[in-house]
Amino acid sequence: MPLCFQTRPSLVTYVTCGDPDLATTREVVLAAIDAGANVIELGVPFSDPVADGPVIQRASQRALQHGVTLADVLKLAAEVRQYSQSAGLIIFSYLNPILRMGWEKFCKVARHAGVDGALLTDLPVEEASDYLREMRRNDLATVFLAAPTSTDQRLKHIAEASRGFVYAVSRTGVTGASQQLPEDAPKLVRRLRKYTKLPVAVGFGISTAEQFVAVGEFADAAVIGSAIVEIIERNRGKEAASVAEFIKQLSAISPQLSAHKQ
Repeated sequence: MPLCFQTRPSLVTYVTCGDPDLATTREVVLAAIDAGANVIELGVPFSDPVADGPVIQRASQRALQHGVTLADVLKLAAEVRQYSQSAGLIIFSYLNPILRMGWEKFCKVARHAGVDGALLTDLPVEEASDYLREMRRNDLATVFLAAPTSTDQRLKHIAEASRGFVYAVSRTGVTGASQQLPEDAPKLVRRLRKYTKLPVAVGFGISTAEQFVAVGEFADAAVIGSAIVEIIERNRGKEAASVAEFIKQLSAISPQLSAHKQ
């Protein structure tokens, strides 16, 4: 399973698949991998993305208008895997598209596509027994979200159910760029460390190179999503180059990421 974070902080990059179209998403993902992204979260567009802020909401709406489905995202994953054997690939989705496809079919298709795992934003760990069983059967990682408001007992449950890495939500609320790294993030990571030896990735609100490096002081990886999606939105016709340039800016301030890219 290539979900090993060899640099600190490692870079987990999120894209909304199909925005502006699937061919462009593929170009962006490949450019991100070449620029140094360790793990790619392939976002499945959804009509009611309640965990996401306006940037990703707009991207999802545009992708849905083009008819992009979970099956399209899995096909894209297979194409990315042919290009890179080392980058981690995570399907990032809300529960409904997976349920519609069916647990068994989703897991089999994902494994065949070379996907490493999935993160379902609105599936509570307490209700995930069927999901966990099928994912384990297909050797797929199960990434769960841990929030600052979670009790220690729930963090322990999340840690035990997680494979690959644990996603620490840096703040309450929805995704979106932030001017400052939330103070809750280091405390949440310290709490998670009591229950797991898995890498911990911090996401929600990370949008600058300075924040990226700051996360590396206390966590294993940083997830950058809305900032990437906004770059794609603002740079039509040069999406891949613009995303690559952004990641290179992270490299410039993070010697470990730069060394990984080389």
